[in-house]
Amino acid sequence: MFPQRLESPDAYNIAKAMRDGFDRHYRLFRTESARAKHRFETADWHDQQRAQRERIEFYDLRVKECVRRLEKEFAAGKQPMELWHEVKLHYIGLLVEHHQPELAETFFNSVTTKILHRTHFHNNFIFVRPAMSTEYLENDEFEGRPTYYSYYPSKDSLRQTLVTILESYGLQREFADVTTDVNHVVHALESRLHKVKLRANFQIQVLSSLFYRNKGAYLVGKIINGFNEVPFALPILHNEHRKLFIDAALFGEDDLQMLFSFARAYFMVDMEIPSAYVQFLRSLMPRKPRAELYNALGLAKQGKTLFYRDFLYHLKHSTDKLRIAPGIKGMVMLVFDLPSFPFVFKLIKDYYPPQKDTTREKIQGKYLLVKQHDRVGRMADTLEYSLVAFPRDRFEDELIAEIEKFAPSQLEISDRDGDGKQEVIIKHLYIERRMIPLNMYLQEAFDAGMQDERAQQQMERSVIDYGNAIKDLVAANIFPGDMLWKNFGVTRNGKVVFYDYDEIEYITDCNFRRVPEPRNEEEEMSGEIWYTVHAHDVFPETFGPFLLGNDAVREVFMRHHADLLGVEFWQSHKERILAGHVYDVFPYEAKRRFGQAYAD
Repeated sequence: MFPQRLESPDAYNIAKAMRDGFDRHYRLFRTESARAKHRFETADWHDQQRAQRERIEFYDLRVKECVRRLEKEFAAGKQPMELWHEVKLHYIGLLVEHHQPELAETFFNSVTTKILHRTHFHNNFIFVRPAMSTEYLENDEFEGRPTYYSYYPSKDSLRQTLVTILESYGLQREFADVTTDVNHVVHALESRLHKVKLRANFQIQVLSSLFYRNKGAYLVGKIINGFNEVPFALPILHNEHRKLFIDAALFGEDDLQMLFSFARAYFMVDMEIPSAYVQFLRSLMPRKPRAELYNALGLAKQGKTLFYRDFLYHLKHSTDKLRIAPGIKGMVMLVFDLPSFPFVFKLIKDYYPPQKDTTREKIQGKYLLVKQHDRVGRMADTLEYSLVAFPRDRFEDELIAEIEKFAPSQLEISDRDGDGKQEVIIKHLYIERRMIPLNMYLQEAFDAGMQDERAQQQMERSVIDYGNAIKDLVAANIFPGDMLWKNFGVTRNGKVVFYDYDEIEYITDCNFRRVPEPRNEEEEMSGEIWYTVHAHDVFPETFGPFLLGNDAVREVFMRHHADLLGVEFWQSHKERILAGHVYDVFPYEAKRRFGQAYAD
């Protein structure tokens, strides 16, 4: 059939209003991201953290603004479906020369589904797949910055080239000793290039914007020599005299994976072409999904869009079934997974045992707190979805029965789209990276036996890093609440990460107390708590019996983290945070720091 002509002025005007709504969103998003440079230069760490929190809300605010405008000016919700077909086609036309077309398509989806009151999984008027290619998309404007710059040093000019690269970012704060910093970087680089012949194509490529997060700015790029490409990042920090210095040199995919971890806060990056940044970053970390890279850049809605597309693609090319996730079942969250897919799905139960004094709204508030907070590499990021549809035949019956028992309000089984196939629709869902629960990881070591050297090392590493995880959380003003091993997981690279958020609190809201001395024999022999406990009271001395029942675990824990069982540790951190101190939590090991390495 010959294509229908686009004849409706309203359709064009609605499409243009939607694009204008997106352009306003990205303009504000980019402006806030660009201000991170000034906040870094002036060491305004509290404002940097505030901006990181508030920027997360930008997207939903702009979607609501756009919906209100469309309803007011065009009565958009009352327009016929034929007009919405035209709206989409006009919108595609408006994105032909656009610099963020993939983000604009996702914005269209968000606005359209709110106006048409449909889930975006059953909507013919949205971008289920991208319509516009972002390949080779670049800023061709005369004064526009390219995505990355290329430098071609020789061995003799390498130091000067690195100085030139640092100067190109125009930081309005001087380096304490740029010569020493560059010498450290060259020394680290030469240790990787030792006896390697520099080929004709030897070059350094660096992204044109620094990556800002918390108290650091990160220069990100790669070194190309012959057929080899080496990703690298240079963390730039302030010293005690408010001058800049390069703290470390990170090399290789694993180092970059840690820097861009799903358990860390989002970066502030000034990007004209975000898809080009993602493409460059994927050349550094080919195993990291594009969805996680968009998340890391603060573009979480685009990350959600890509994640769901990846999930649908995986469902199409797999046959295993969704099941109740292995491990100890939670009291508040019902968790299930697909064995072949590296994520878990969590929904809030309708009913909680008496000891869990909470509500659905409180739990959602805790997850939002984590989303907006600095996760310091120790709290898993979550993707939050509403009205998620799964094929019914991909569910084990046991899992359906579990949801019907514990979360019936969140479950619908129907054929909404009328294609003759039943679907399971979950009304509200969190999705997280799958990790090995720490209690199961420790049990693996115990089962192998402590006489096995590898099992002993596995146990020691995980217990030590468990304590380090808690200390990192404390530095970020987070008290985990429930500190049991089962609420922590072990990532692919062996890092311990917290993932159960229904009891977290700010350290500054907690009251850390010693257990009172019993006043008589009856209180001393009582199996019940005989002293008064108020909300937010925490007794660190009581952690031991719940955590350290295994003698081998206790010995390692007490050797490295005995301070966690004392009030002094918690109270001193609380007082420093209340006094305005912002702790450093680095996305790399202390031994990688130049100052530490050369001191050693």
